[in-house]
Amino acid sequence: MIDLASRALGGSVVMANDESFGEKENLIVPTAADFTPGSFGHKGEIVDGWETRRRRTPGHDWALIRLGSPGVIHSIDVDTSFFTGNYPETCRLEACGVEGYPSPEQLTAPDVSWEEIVPLSALEGGTHNHFTVTAPTRFTHVRLSIHPDGGVARLRVNGRVVPDPRRFDGLTPDLAAREHGGVVEVSSDTFYSSAGALNLPGLARHMGDGWETRRRRGTGNDWAIISLAAPGQLRQIEVDTSYYVNNASGECALYGANSETTPGPDSPVWFPLLSRTRLQPDTRHFFDIAGTEAVTHVRFDVFPDGGISRLRLFGAVDSAAWPALALRWFNALPADQAQAVLTGTAGFDRDTARILTARRPLTHGDPATAAIPGLRGA
Repeated sequence: MIDLASRALGGSVVMANDESFGEKENLIVPTAADFTPGSFGHKGEIVDGWETRRRRTPGHDWALIRLGSPGVIHSIDVDTSFFTGNYPETCRLEACGVEGYPSPEQLTAPDVSWEEIVPLSALEGGTHNHFTVTAPTRFTHVRLSIHPDGGVARLRVNGRVVPDPRRFDGLTPDLAAREHGGVVEVSSDTFYSSAGALNLPGLARHMGDGWETRRRRGTGNDWAIISLAAPGQLRQIEVDTSYYVNNASGECALYGANSETTPGPDSPVWFPLLSRTRLQPDTRHFFDIAGTEAVTHVRFDVFPDGGISRLRLFGAVDSAAWPALALRWFNALPADQAQAVLTGTAGFDRDTARILTARRPLTHGDPATAAIPGLRGA
């Protein structure tokens, strides 16, 4: 699962009704919470989380979070680490899907439909409180309500990215990017750091912000397998060894596969995309790939071990895969957002948009898909 709300993906805490002791932005910091007892500022003890004042009036506190990458939520982690005498008694989570870039005022307007994904539930202090989410809907925002007040260190909104196909149409995006739905499924070694760093957004900030394996003393080499956001033809890859000066991988190779499931590292379905190629330390490398067939997964090999900061796989979504990608997106939209897509971009009147939305899930070949944005070729 991917933390859809993480600041690393561009998530944002757009509004909170109170943040007297701890800033709301702490909720989505990618790193684990930390706390140094006895450190005081003008507002009291300095906390690494979102903490509200002691409530003396009826009501509860809340925070609105814009997901960095919209998607289907599978679980929630309300982390109360270090909050032991001041954690909320209960919490509730709601979610919505909205077109565009709504302001806090628009998100709190009465016409926005919020769906409860975690009912009012008890919390424990100083621990990770996990909740399962079963809604199959693609959401763009969540609202955390705590009752009556208190502190939450981190909020993790774990799920799968459902990319908006309108962002891919006619472009060659990074199909491996986590923000688009690429997933590092498995790797040979995570001794120093996880291979999950390979497809994070942005450039690495230091040597600890990449994938680094232990020193290999035997034969063989290290590898990572990535499932792409959508099947596509790769055009160019970027292999970035920034900050790895004395411990960068010496060489790399890339293999592709077109498979409904993630192939194992020794599967016969892999075919070469980039032959074994020398790498330089602390360098961004770009390699062109010509005439590849569509791939759903890649295996990235490094020789013999070492560190890689980022891996980018630029390409175009395969035309044959477009219907499934687009239908998955449109069928998962909340009803209000689906109707907004139809009336705002496609020019349908409200009644027709309501009828089409009610017909979901639309399937491949349905005549209604021809006029819907993003459903090109469906």
